[in-house]
Amino acid sequence: EAIELPLDSFTAGIRDLQQQGFSGVNVTVPFKREAWELCNHKSKPAQDAGAVNTLTFLPGGDIDGSNTDGVGLVRDLVDNLKVTIKDRSVLVLGAGGAVRGVLGPIIAQSPAGLTIANRTLEKAVELARHFGEQGRLEAVAYDALGADKFDLIINGTAAGLSNQVPPLADTVIGADSICYDMMYSASTATAFVDWAHSHGAAKAFDGVGMLVEQAAEAFALWRNVRPHTAEVIRSLGRR
Repeated sequence: EAIELPLDSFTAGIRDLQQQGFSGVNVTVPFKREAWELCNHKSKPAQDAGAVNTLTFLPGGDIDGSNTDGVGLVRDLVDNLKVTIKDRSVLVLGAGGAVRGVLGPIIAQSPAGLTIANRTLEKAVELARHFGEQGRLEAVAYDALGADKFDLIINGTAAGLSNQVPPLADTVIGADSICYDMMYSASTATAFVDWAHSHGAAKAFDGVGMLVEQAAEAFALWRNVRPHTAEVIRSLGRR
């Protein structure tokens, strides 16, 4: 169930939910920073991401913070869509919080190479350095991508909010490329999915499966049972 909290009452609202006996909550914008500060403990994925999206209420009043976005993304790609990440070339678009939250689980799949492309090169370089010990990463600006084609292209930018796509050269997509937009739309294909199809991608998917899978992962943290997700994803009309 969705619970809306006043902008100035996040902490009080969370404490009230604890008192009511909730096991935990998923948190979205604009409360992620406050959620981070409220946690007594943070999981490794949350520390890597620098953000939490899941709060688990522990006995005694402590709060455990987790980030399930990356696990949700990888599970959707690998389990639902049957996309192989291991030994594939991966291009991730964007260098903001959404991308930082998913890089760890992507790297754990052992891609052949992972390139972070961003409008501002410095931010991409910062992310590559942050995760550099976990795998081989390259950071580039959009206009420096060159002619290399990628097996998997993941859009983690917010450009779709204004019906835009990152300024990419056509050369990054090959006939076998798979594109994935971390955003989703309830009514139409996202701008990035449309762009991918129009530029010859083999397949293109939106992020509704990631949304469902990260929520299922959070539910498993609270209840030790992972719900089945396929029917939910179908009911939401994946594009």
